Amino acid sequence: MAKLGKRTRAAREAFKGQENLTVEAAVALVKANATAKFDETIEIAMNLGVDTRHADQMVRGVVGLPNGTGKTVRVAVFARDAKADEAKAAGADIVGAEDLMETILGGKIEFDRCIATPDMMPVVGRLGKILGPRNLMPNPKVGTVTPDVATAVAAAKGGEVQFKAEKGGVVHAGVGKASFDEAKLVENIRAFVDAVAKAKPTGAKGAYMKGITLSSSMGPGVTVSVDSANAQ
Repeated sequence: MAKLGKRTRAAREAFKGQENLTVEAAVALVKANATAKFDETIEIAMNLGVDTRHADQMVRGVVGLPNGTGKTVRVAVFARDAKADEAKAAGADIVGAEDLMETILGGKIEFDRCIATPDMMPVVGRLGKILGPRNLMPNPKVGTVTPDVATAVAAAKGGEVQFKAEKGGVVHAGVGKASFDEAKLVENIRAFVDAVAKAKPTGAKGAYMKGITLSSSMGPGVTVSVDSANAQ
């Protein structure tokens, strides 16, 4: 068994016996123990009462966090002509059409968000097996297939977070950085939880939000009261 470092041992000791905390208490605990040499991401994981094998129980959506994510998001846009110019002017990092498709097919994926104009979907559709598993496939339901590429790029750069239930019904996302004020992290977390609540699918039965855990990139997790996270 690997020997635990001093920082890890201290964090585990601080978290011992701590569970089902209010959002405020959980943020304070996680933030205080995010002591890595870089600005750790504060991460939320939500265990939902859904079975993603059924289409009517799939959970996905998008939310603009009020205080942003603190992360630099690299955006790729599939567009041509005037729309390509709009995307570049809005700050897109990569803009292309068939050339961008060939780059991705070649295994080069240097972006965190992918946006496409509707007319580009026949091209983008060929990338489903590559982009889909990475949650990068443009989708009109979350605003990444749109003729208004400038707005979509600005939203992606400004703190918009996409979410999708994975196998086992777990949704996770980064909701800020350890350097954020506690109040801003709390506000982001509640905004995210509210968005997931509103995305409840018609096929969900019984308890929808079964559990919430908060952690930092390098730290242990702590469970959060669902009622506290839902409080606005």
